[in-house]
Amino acid sequence: MIANQTETGWEVIYHRAHALLAAQIAGHWRRKDFPPRIYETIAAISHHDDLEKEWEENNLTPAGAPLDFTLDTSTHLPKLKQHISNARYRGRWVTMLTSMHTSFLNEGKRGESSELDEFLDEQLELQKQYRKELKISQKDAEEAYAFFQWCDRLSLILCNRQLPVDERALEIGKGPDGDRYDIIQLQDGKVTVTPWCFEDKEFTVNVEASYLSQLQFGSNAELTEQLQTAPMKSLEWTFVKV
Repeated sequence: MIANQTETGWEVIYHRAHALLAAQIAGHWRRKDFPPRIYETIAAISHHDDLEKEWEENNLTPAGAPLDFTLDTSTHLPKLKQHISNARYRGRWVTMLTSMHTSFLNEGKRGESSELDEFLDEQLELQKQYRKELKISQKDAEEAYAFFQWCDRLSLILCNRQLPVDERALEIGKGPDGDRYDIIQLQDGKVTVTPWCFEDKEFTVNVEASYLSQLQFGSNAELTEQLQTAPMKSLEWTFVKV
């Protein structure tokens, strides 16, 4: 989950909701620059965090606060394997991109265990196999994943409330074209991306957040119960070309 502290408690955004926001962003990309198999790519973006089940897992810090995903550095290998297995039901393209994302997130942990190293090697072989079967070059696959990663990163910036004030630019990252993109929050609250890379001159995206009115919880069961009854709000961002 994404947990932002507020004056009265916590703003919680589920990872699946963040992924849906990333997919919304992807759908607004400039049509002529869409990566190949755009609908399957958007499906991969939308479902790339399906392994997160906040209602079943440990989601508390040792102090009893909601556990933001950035604080969870553990590697859940069975979950990762299941995630790749489940992606296969949406097809090889979705599985390939999901596997590439898993590699991106976990290659830095190579060496932690022989089991993890074996899993990471399997992902590289799977990606190679599917590129061959789908008749796609490594360059095209990398560009499609760069698009995936860019949308994911922009969604996280929004969900984590990382937009700078005073119209200062924040780097999103490199897009599928290799160019750097920045996001800027304007004085009127709207946001823009430079260079502009979307089809329309203005559009709005949204994500739902839950609001908790206490800072600490005695158990995961208590947190889950509170989340299920917490008031919710739709957060919106309007993008505009300037």
